[in-house]
Amino acid sequence: MREDKEPVLPLGSFLFPRIFQAFRMAIQPTKLALAFLALATVCLTGRVMDISKPVVVAPNGMTELDEYVSGSPQVDEHIRLFGETGERTGVFITLWHFGAKRFHSAVLGIPRRDSLGIFGDIVACFAALLWAFTYHPVYSVILFAVTLAVMALAGGSICRIAALQFAQGEKPGLVEAVRFGRRKFYSFLAAPVAPVALMALIGLFIVLLGVIGNIEYVGPLCIGLFLPLALLPAAFIAIIAIGALAGFNLLFPTIAYEDSDCFDAMSRSFSYVYARPWRMGFYTVTAAVYGAICYEFVRFFSFLLLWITHFFLRIGVWNGNKNLTAIWAQPDFTDLLGRTAAQPQGWWESAAAFLIYMWVLIVVGLMVSYVISFYFSANTIIYALMRNRVDKTALEEIYPSSDDMAAEPLSFAKSRPSPAQEEEDSRQTPETSE
Repeated sequence: MREDKEPVLPLGSFLFPRIFQAFRMAIQPTKLALAFLALATVCLTGRVMDISKPVVVAPNGMTELDEYVSGSPQVDEHIRLFGETGERTGVFITLWHFGAKRFHSAVLGIPRRDSLGIFGDIVACFAALLWAFTYHPVYSVILFAVTLAVMALAGGSICRIAALQFAQGEKPGLVEAVRFGRRKFYSFLAAPVAPVALMALIGLFIVLLGVIGNIEYVGPLCIGLFLPLALLPAAFIAIIAIGALAGFNLLFPTIAYEDSDCFDAMSRSFSYVYARPWRMGFYTVTAAVYGAICYEFVRFFSFLLLWITHFFLRIGVWNGNKNLTAIWAQPDFTDLLGRTAAQPQGWWESAAAFLIYMWVLIVVGLMVSYVISFYFSANTIIYALMRNRVDKTALEEIYPSSDDMAAEPLSFAKSRPSPAQEEEDSRQTPETSE
């Protein structure tokens, strides 16, 4: 059923307050279920792959990743020294703990307006990915291929739900959303890869000039002579790189709104970024600040949920609460899992501690699922706002998918086609006789 109309915003023609709808949209059970299933799939894959434990850990707890991010050139030395005597852990769990720490640090830095700290956390996360592909390439390719495939299906489905909810007030069910995500799976899968592949293809021309440079005597002269020809593709790569970084968040929403392919998603996201860069940046910052506030609220609610449960259990358990503390450490706001204090003695306590850990892990997983849902929901709203400003397309317009038209052909408004589509339609339309 169609939702009631939103109240008139007090700021009139300003569109950025519409971003504040992202919290209500993100906590929708269907989106949380999709995000949770995707998260569980990625985590299960990573935990299974972590059986190999390829990451070397020093006796002081320093991992390869810590050495790499700190800027130390001693990563290879670290692996050589502690490869035999040190402990080992998995790539996924190393990236998970590192990313969670940096993410929480960046979120806390937003209210403090610590821009340098936030930028440092973002750079560190990119450095962590570079470390993974440099020192564990096969592992990383497999893990991130699975992650990309899972997020293409789940993220695309979430974006379609958010687009219908924001534009038309509709709330499609889980099956309908997954059906759309599956139908457009290859478009969602190729959208993040297309800019990278395009940059690599253009970069081959520069590589070719470098190969010619290996020719004795003539090679260096050719590099110096034809360097301007290399600067031109480098400029295209720079333009694509900036557009990809700034418009990456709009790729999935474009496909969800327009029912298009990866090339249209890349074209629209790039054009919106370069047409209104300051507006795109303002919307992104607004969503980030609002998202950080909402995340802290959701994390506090999760902590309060676990703490209240632990508090009343502590009242009911006898024997000085030793039986409870042995299987479940008191939750802390910075450590919801409470991994440090629980010390079960027998197999029965170990089994109980494991079961409690799994239930608490579900609570934490739902909190992370909210972050995923908010990310896709907020960026879907941003896409609609940018499309309205650049293309003058009404916020209520959304391109109906084939499934939507088969079920309810008159319930959606078709969005404005791209210029290429308009030209193609004009060529195909037959001329009238009168």
